[in-house]
Amino acid sequence: MNERILIRGGGDLASGVALRLQHAGFRVVIAELPRPLAVRRLVSFSEAVYEGQITVEDVSARLVKEDQIEATLARGAIPVLIDPDANILLRFTLYTVIDARLIKSHPQPLPAPVPLHIGLGPGFSAPRDCHAVIETRRGHTLGRVIWQGQSAPDSGQPEGDPRRVLRASEDGILITHAQIGDHLEAGQLIAEIQSNIEYRISNIVSPFKGTLRGLLRDGMDVTRGLKLGDVDARDDPALCRLVSDKALAIGGGVLEAILMHLQR
Repeated sequence: MNERILIRGGGDLASGVALRLQHAGFRVVIAELPRPLAVRRLVSFSEAVYEGQITVEDVSARLVKEDQIEATLARGAIPVLIDPDANILLRFTLYTVIDARLIKSHPQPLPAPVPLHIGLGPGFSAPRDCHAVIETRRGHTLGRVIWQGQSAPDSGQPEGDPRRVLRASEDGILITHAQIGDHLEAGQLIAEIQSNIEYRISNIVSPFKGTLRGLLRDGMDVTRGLKLGDVDARDDPALCRLVSDKALAIGGGVLEAILMHLQR
């Protein structure tokens, strides 16, 4: 298919959407921040910003400039641009924009109109902010397309055992002591935060036995309350390199919305 799709954000849920669209034959471009904060880095195309390129399952992405987009698409890879404001829309024709940043707040308007604008999760209301909203909360409505209205509101709590999500206890610099995929015992040191205010170090330890499913990059500046990592009680390191069922379900909803719009 020749329809080009811009995905704003390259975290794990956005990458699941990109993977599903790429498999369906669409040409995907990702716009990211200069310093992305993806936790599940092994399955996030945003890592191309730091590494230059990354492969998630069977799809590769490369960090590019605008004049390299066409060549990258021709090779079957996903171009990743540093373009937090989606200004590429002012210079390129794109059929669909998918806002997968999960900012969970009312979005700013796009810099240019597009035939189809899809928003993921809380903060979007169709048709006020976009043409369609995709439900991102787990349950019977996960991945459903909403053409009128909005998704379930943000609960403010992680799904499943809330202990699994690791958060920064204060502002500072993250110093990691474990790697994604490592087996962890309860209480095992995962990382430290060196305080910005005074010489103080706060330890981040595993809440239970499991696998370190995600962790921010070493040396990142973090703020109090920021999500740093994720511990998986299933304790299967192979899952760290697979896009989640949730991300694929959301990708299926996005694909449904695009195909419905094309049929119209």
